Amino acid sequence: MATEEKDIDYSLNNPDTITKYKTAAQISEKVLADVSKLCVAGAKVIDICEKGDKLLEEEIAKVYRGKKITKGFSHPTTVSPSAFVTPYTPLRSDEKESVVELQVGEAVKIQLGAQIDGFGSIVCDTILAAPADGEAPEVVSGRQADLILATHYANELLLRLMLPPGLLASGTEEEKAKAASAKAPSQSKITGLLEQVVKAYDCNLVESTTSWLFDRNEIEGKKKIVIAPGENTKGEGSPEVGEVWGVEMGVSLGSGKVKQFEQRTTLHRRTANTYALKRPSSRKILSEVQKKFGTFPFSLRQLDDERDAKSGVIECVRGNVFRQYEVSGDKDNSPVARLLTTIAITKNGITKLGAPPALDLSKFATDKKITDEEILSILAQPIARNTGSKSKNKKKKKPAKKTAAAAAAKEESDEEEESDDE
Repeated sequence: MATEEKDIDYSLNNPDTITKYKTAAQISEKVLADVSKLCVAGAKVIDICEKGDKLLEEEIAKVYRGKKITKGFSHPTTVSPSAFVTPYTPLRSDEKESVVELQVGEAVKIQLGAQIDGFGSIVCDTILAAPADGEAPEVVSGRQADLILATHYANELLLRLMLPPGLLASGTEEEKAKAASAKAPSQSKITGLLEQVVKAYDCNLVESTTSWLFDRNEIEGKKKIVIAPGENTKGEGSPEVGEVWGVEMGVSLGSGKVKQFEQRTTLHRRTANTYALKRPSSRKILSEVQKKFGTFPFSLRQLDDERDAKSGVIECVRGNVFRQYEVSGDKDNSPVARLLTTIAITKNGITKLGAPPALDLSKFATDKKITDEEILSILAQPIARNTGSKSKNKKKKKPAKKTAAAAAAKEESDEEEESDDE
């Protein structure tokens, strides 16, 4: 059996790997849509998180039945209110945090994910909490619109900057070779371009927003892209064909600087380190985490005994057996938006293996726009090559999908020109 395990190809060259990623993605995207509907004014964050986890469990149970493979969470359901930057998942046993409710119109970040055989798809979307009566405005304007649009276009730009140079180049063989020989944009260049996008909407990048290389049973690989890096923080490596990444975008209506919040740290992840734990409660939760979550993130509220978990986790963190994800937010307590997309980079470009739903741009109105020609040119580029799908319906849809970002930006420019003529 050990030999068979070693011989399995877990790369993207194996169709089974892609299938497992896509199955996890379908679950993540479905549950994300269902959880988004729960995010209305007056809803308790803890209730939404618990319902989201239950939905994930139900959907995961439906797939790969009877197969001897691991499956479960790649990320618990987290619901982060307006100024929160990191995923937030309060505990039922914390009286103060268990009663936190969403406020109408605030920017709510929902993050969650499923994994099949260690191939995880994590997604995050930002929505504006709807009124409890469901009567949300047809068109969002003002600073809320600026935040959502800045995050959308910055994310679209970052996805295109993830493409290795020349991957989708056309023309002669010589022209393709020249494009492929170009250097990938440096991380400082990426930050600079993204800053121009968000500043066009009078917003700022969230400090040290990080995109990670994914692998089997790993969501924080050897490579990372750090946007607007803070002190003693830097990225490492560039995306390549055959890799899976978790691409994250964070934008703030404030300075984008981050501070630690007072809320309890409840999100953790097992590390590869070993340590002789002394407390029975510590050994108990380590064993439970290994069985239920492997090396994927988990919330203390997902463990059998929440109170034991709160005491046992202390030694696990001190011994570096668990990594803790501290709760942090905008330094100015300004609204923050985040998006996270799981992507695969193939010879034909980027394939989304889990993404927030496409933004309906017609529902957001602002007088601000992107004017930089270099950025507009990048946004006009597709993220994948049209491989000539046999389905006629797919053929009709793909071109529109490719140029959606550029078309929207062009429409803004055309409208401005018309107003100038008047």
